[in-house]
Amino acid sequence: MTQHTQPLRWVAPSSGAVDTDVAKPGSLSEARTVVNFWRDAGPKAWFAKNASFDAAFRAEFSDLHFAAARRERDHWLSDPYACLSLILLLDQFPRNAFRGTSHMYATDSLARCYARAAVNFKHVKHLEEVLRPFVFLPFMHSEDLTDQRYCVDLYRSYAPANLEYAMQHCKIIERFGRFPHRNAELGRATTPDEQQYLDGGGFSG
Repeated sequence: MTQHTQPLRWVAPSSGAVDTDVAKPGSLSEARTVVNFWRDAGPKAWFAKNASFDAAFRAEFSDLHFAAARRERDHWLSDPYACLSLILLLDQFPRNAFRGTSHMYATDSLARCYARAAVNFKHVKHLEEVLRPFVFLPFMHSEDLTDQRYCVDLYRSYAPANLEYAMQHCKIIERFGRFPHRNAELGRATTPDEQQYLDGGGFSG
């Protein structure tokens, strides 16, 4: 049997009418552009510091990020991939586009809201396996211990290959109640215990 090596690309459901504007503002086709951009970037870009990728992400989706932050795309919640687009725009996008600033975390709470909706709506099972963890990352990025433990449970159930990362984040919050590496960006004083941890190469999360 022939093996398909290329990932499937999500195509927004057709209403039956021909839409000549494939990325009409607010449409599922617009949401599709986010998912496809992120998928095409792949793991080498997802978790690396790359100024060129950050700039490309920022140039392509800044307006859409702020539209999502203003809750102008809430109607995307009912579609698995469009909901994932919201999560990417509010959780991953800021970490690339606003790297090194407090705005990296400005939309985290809304991203968690959408992520919880995605889980409750059982969207996860409809997503490609490689993209599923991005639904859970808003909980991994949370400084709330309840969210962290929930994240560990989600990874254990849906993405066990990456469970260790979830457990590492959870342990940091159990120990410090926050991520020490964020202190400078958020204007927080670093405790001696946190500084010792950071000086020792503490996991940045």
